Amino acid sequence: MEQDPQRRFWMLGPMVVVALVVGVLLGKGWERTGHATETYEELKTFSEVLTQVQKSYVDETKVKDLVQGAIRGMLSTLDPHSAYMTADMYKEMQVETKGEFGGVGIQIGVKENRLAVIAPIEGTPAHRAGVKAGDFITKVNDETTKDLTLMDAVQKMRGPKGSKVNLTIQREGVTDPLQFTLVRDTIKIESVKSKVLDNIGYVRLTQFQESTGRDLGKVLKQFKEQKLQSTILDLRNNPGGLLTSAVEVSEQFLPGGKLVVYTKGRESKKDEWLSKGKDQMDDSPMIILVNEGSASASEIVAGALQDYGRAVIVGTTSFGKGSVQTILPLGDGSGLRLTTAKYYTPKGRSIQSTGITPDIVVKAQTATTIAKAGETKPGEEPKQTKPAVAPAKEQPAQNGKGPEEGTQKNGTTPQPSPADISGDPSLEQDVQLQKAVEMLKTWKIFKELPRAS
Repeated sequence: MEQDPQRRFWMLGPMVVVALVVGVLLGKGWERTGHATETYEELKTFSEVLTQVQKSYVDETKVKDLVQGAIRGMLSTLDPHSAYMTADMYKEMQVETKGEFGGVGIQIGVKENRLAVIAPIEGTPAHRAGVKAGDFITKVNDETTKDLTLMDAVQKMRGPKGSKVNLTIQREGVTDPLQFTLVRDTIKIESVKSKVLDNIGYVRLTQFQESTGRDLGKVLKQFKEQKLQSTILDLRNNPGGLLTSAVEVSEQFLPGGKLVVYTKGRESKKDEWLSKGKDQMDDSPMIILVNEGSASASEIVAGALQDYGRAVIVGTTSFGKGSVQTILPLGDGSGLRLTTAKYYTPKGRSIQSTGITPDIVVKAQTATTIAKAGETKPGEEPKQTKPAVAPAKEQPAQNGKGPEEGTQKNGTTPQPSPADISGDPSLEQDVQLQKAVEMLKTWKIFKELPRAS
C-alpha cells in the first residue's frame, strides 16, 4: 500500500534532523567507533518516536524543542557535569570566564546525587543572605531540583537584575528547611584579593579566570618588594574555573618544567601541563587554606603544591570535583559541555570524589542561633539574632556556575566570610586563618612535625 506523501515527509524530516545532530556531536567519531549500523538502527527508533509525538501528542510541538530535549536527556545519563547549552547559554558561559555574569551568586555542583552549593560568591545576594558551602538546594521557586540538570538549575536561578528567586535549602545540622528570597544582581568577580597580615603576605583567590594568574603575579611581585617572608594562599570556597588559570597560578610557586596536573581521558589518553618557570617567589614558607567549597582548579593548585612539598595545606577536605569538562562549539551557535577526562595530581592522586586532604585539619568555628521566622518587608534588611559566640568566617568563591538582599526563615545566623566585602580578613573570627598565621610565625618548629599521610 502506498504511503501518504506527507507522512513520508514527516518520517524523513525527523531522521534528517537527528542525523545532523548526531553528526555534529560525533563528527568523524561515527566512523572510528565502527558501530554505524547499530547507531543507525537506534536512530530509526528515535525517529519513529519523534514522528509519533509530532503526529499524536495532544499539543502542537516543535522539532527543535523536541530534539534539544532529547539531547539534554542523553547527556543527563552520562554525569551531572555534561550538558547542552543553547546559543544564549553558550555566549553567557564565555562571558563568565571573564569575571562578570548575571544571577544570585551561587556556584553549584552535585554531591551525594543532590544539587549542592559549592560556594556562594563573596559580596553577592546569596552570600549576604547567608547561603553556605555544603548547603543542598532542594527547590527553586517551589520546583523540586531532584531531576534538574546542573545547567537547568543554573538557568532557573538566573534572570534579570532586580527580579526575585526563592530557594529552599537543606543544611546539615538544621532540622527544618531554610527559605531564602534573593534579588538577582549583576555579579562581578574580583578574583584576586590581597593584604599584609603580621608581615605575612595574604592573597585570596575567589575564582580562576583568564586574568587570575597575571593578577596574582602582580601581587606576589609587591610581596617581594615589601620583603615579606611567607605567604598564605586562601582557596576556601573557590569553586574553580579555567584549567589554564590553575596552571598559571601553580607555576608562580614552582620551578620550570614541573608537572602541575595531568588528565586521563578515554582509552587512557594522557595530557600533561608543565610549569613554565616564571618569575615565581622563592622557596619561602607557604600555607594554602582549603575547605569543602574548594573545588576543581583550586584542588589542582592545592594538590600540586602539596605533592611537591611546596606548601602546607590547612583546613578541611576539599569538594572533590576532579573531572574535566571540554566546551565544544556546535554549528548553530550552541555548545556542548562534555566530560572528557579526570584530573590527577603530579603524584597520580585522583581528585574526583575524594578531594584534597589537608596536612593539618582545622575546622571552622561555628556558632548557630535560631532566627525568628518571618518574611522581611520590602526594602528592609533581614533581621538576625546576634550570636552568643562570634562565628568563624568563611569566604565564598570548571567549569560550571550557578548570584542584594535576602530573607532567611527558621535558619541559623549566617557565617561571614574570612574576609569581609572590602577584602580585609578578620583574624579574630577566622580560626583557620589564625592557625595559618601561627604556623608561619613558628615555621622552623612546625617543619619538624610529622605530616598527614
